Amino acid sequence: MKNKILLTCLSVCLSIMSWAQMPFQNKTLSAEARAEDLVKRLSLEEKIRLMMDVSDSVGRLGIKKYQWWNEALHGVARNGTATVFPQTIGLAASFDDELVNKVYTAVSDEARVKHRQARTNVELKRYQGLNMWTPNINIFRDPRWGRGQETYGEDPYLTGTMGVAVITGLQGDGKGQYDKLHACAKHFAVHSGPEWNRHFFNAENISLRDLYETYLPAFKMAVQKGKVKEVMCAYNRFEGEPCCGSNRLLTRILREEWHYQGIVVSDCGAINDFYQARTHLTQPDAEHASAAAILSGTDIECGSTFKSISKAVSQGLLQEAPINTSVTRLLKARFELGEMDNTSLWENLPDSLVNGAQHQALALQMAKKTMVLLKNKGVLPLNKNSKIALIGPNAADSVMLWANYNGFPKHTTTLLEAMRQYFPSIEYVEGCERTTPNVNLFGECSDKGKTGFSALYWNNMEMKGTPASSTQLSEPVKINKKTAFADSVNTTNFSARYHSLFTPTESGKVELVFTCSMPIKIAINGKETKTEAITNSLQVATIQAEKGKSYELNIEFARGKETDAFKFTIQREAKTDFRKTIDQVKNAEVVIFAGGIAANLEREEASVYAPGFKGGDRTNIELPQIQRDLIKALATAGKKVVLVNFSGSAIGLVPEEKSCDAILQAWYPGEAGGKAVADVLMGNYNPSGRLPITFYKNVEQIPDFENYNLKGRTYRYMSQEPLFAFGYGLSYTTFSYGKVQLNNSRIKAGETLSLTVPVTNTGKRTGEEVVQVYLKKSTDTNGPNKTLRAFKRVAIAPGKTENVTFSLTNDQLEWWDESSNTMRVHAGEYQLMVGKSSRNEDLTKIDFQISK
Repeated sequence: MKNKILLTCLSVCLSIMSWAQMPFQNKTLSAEARAEDLVKRLSLEEKIRLMMDVSDSVGRLGIKKYQWWNEALHGVARNGTATVFPQTIGLAASFDDELVNKVYTAVSDEARVKHRQARTNVELKRYQGLNMWTPNINIFRDPRWGRGQETYGEDPYLTGTMGVAVITGLQGDGKGQYDKLHACAKHFAVHSGPEWNRHFFNAENISLRDLYETYLPAFKMAVQKGKVKEVMCAYNRFEGEPCCGSNRLLTRILREEWHYQGIVVSDCGAINDFYQARTHLTQPDAEHASAAAILSGTDIECGSTFKSISKAVSQGLLQEAPINTSVTRLLKARFELGEMDNTSLWENLPDSLVNGAQHQALALQMAKKTMVLLKNKGVLPLNKNSKIALIGPNAADSVMLWANYNGFPKHTTTLLEAMRQYFPSIEYVEGCERTTPNVNLFGECSDKGKTGFSALYWNNMEMKGTPASSTQLSEPVKINKKTAFADSVNTTNFSARYHSLFTPTESGKVELVFTCSMPIKIAINGKETKTEAITNSLQVATIQAEKGKSYELNIEFARGKETDAFKFTIQREAKTDFRKTIDQVKNAEVVIFAGGIAANLEREEASVYAPGFKGGDRTNIELPQIQRDLIKALATAGKKVVLVNFSGSAIGLVPEEKSCDAILQAWYPGEAGGKAVADVLMGNYNPSGRLPITFYKNVEQIPDFENYNLKGRTYRYMSQEPLFAFGYGLSYTTFSYGKVQLNNSRIKAGETLSLTVPVTNTGKRTGEEVVQVYLKKSTDTNGPNKTLRAFKRVAIAPGKTENVTFSLTNDQLEWWDESSNTMRVHAGEYQLMVGKSSRNEDLTKIDFQISK
């Protein structure tokens, strides 16, 4: 017996010694060599488990469970306390990539601290890992897109430059043995709405020029200049192929043209969209979907379809070689982060860094630089002795300031709180909601003498046989996923009929509003309509109701899946009267109106219903009507109105531009946003932000939302005059530009073009100017009107002149070449345009030539 025990112990010891000497444990080897060795030791099932965003452990080889899904859009997100910096569209408005890099260095510090804190638990939870799924460097081509707020605007160069600043801030300098974090450039590549149909939308008929000149450059910069370690593929199709299964995007462009060696991760549920109902339906089942995604280059799935990989292999749809390639990439990434080695790097970062004083100050500094002054008729800066009132739905809302994909700061300074520091007795009135409130009309519906709707349910999909339940709905219905509708009714595979007689007490438009994922049949006085079946879609049926007239309502649907949530109400807009509000601010000389929208209205695939919004996107771009009406009432009452507009996108402010004395675009400015706005209003900070997107007058100036061609879109291709141009922004001082000097008006391809721009502060206070350089090929009639190729933010004292220098290299001088269908530097006549915005009247034009 003793001999047996000794032999067993010896065997275990030899096993441990052998394991300790395995190449994948040798820290002197490269991450790739270690990953290649480790992959050889894994079974197929173990490899498959590692290819999920929640990767299971492989205990026998020391591989811990790992969470790939983590967020850091503008601060560590969804992981408790963290500094909340301004939303990324605001970061772009700073035109300060150096400061943005400092912001994301701070974010990576906080992420490392929180990761160390989380490791004291048994295992990491979601959002506690080291791979951050940011930046979003899609082009914000249309202001209606709800997720546009997550991007860096409409310009490829600005987007790419900011993206690189984010990536290098997160990943570190790359000089040590390990990476600090891994960033993820998303969503590759032709993706910018709509949200409501993203699971089956096909972006098609896109020219090669638009693809390579607009949609791809920021990603190319992220890969080649930023050395990004992850790329996320998008939900939609591109030219018929789902982006996460696109050989053109993931294989030919990303891997072969750009030589990308990192990981490709799917957007969450994107592989399911290959084959599930009401999606792309390009594959018949999960096995074919998994094979298609892996063969095109997707390495990790956020979802559950990759569980079918073993079946795909057994059916001959997939060989093990591409699986090995993917697993090698993801293990290499984990070695690069030191996650497999329990690295002690960054372990000494103090807990106090997380939303500490240093990062709070940085959040305020950044927020100030995002502010864009759009109009000022001399009312700003505010006089400290003036009588000021504060009105508006965004004046006291801290959550609005956080935007989306956010952390939770220790304190958030609202505009109301900040203004009370300057005016302790300031008159504050909310005035109105963001959108016109609705009145619930269930009380005007009845069936068989009972208020509301009668409801019948069958435990089958065809409404056959005896109902399983009969009940009365006296309030709006809100059923979440996996929730039963009524007693004795299945949570899935059932059908329902709601019936009532609606007798309105006043005339006007009435809406039956549904949020659901299944088709609904609606009959109004016997006339039937059938809604679409779209994930979390908003379906609205309207009645032009007459007071006292009765309308028979019949609603039928069948719920097949427990994931099909369901909301239903019948409503009309409430009437508003601003007389009381106007009277409350009657003594004010200046009214600050804190208006705009919020990230619960413009966002990712939202199910919130409000006029002008659909599925997270917008159907118009104006301020909600109730805000417009109140601003008009204030102006009519003789008040000077300062509009502070909070939004993540361009707002059509045509009436407000005429009636307001000043307009400040504040975006969603983060935890210090209220103080940043107040400091600008009071003149303690001179505004210097610039618009990273065009502010159109209305939707009539924009092509169809689903049209991805660039003609007529953004400052680069727009022929009409916008309300406010890309790159535009005012200051409390003035600047003049001197004669631009070129080092040479004729250069050869491959040479650097240098220029010097004298800029003088002609005002009375120090300010920062953003000098912008645009390029155009003079003979190209099909290309952009102009396109940004350089910018610099420079601080100038009153009366002083700064000589601002630029050196434009190959990447900044390349242009679309029709003969080769490539972006490259090629011979021709060109024009530089230098100035303070993209408006022609703000630019000085300089001709130069590139020769062979």
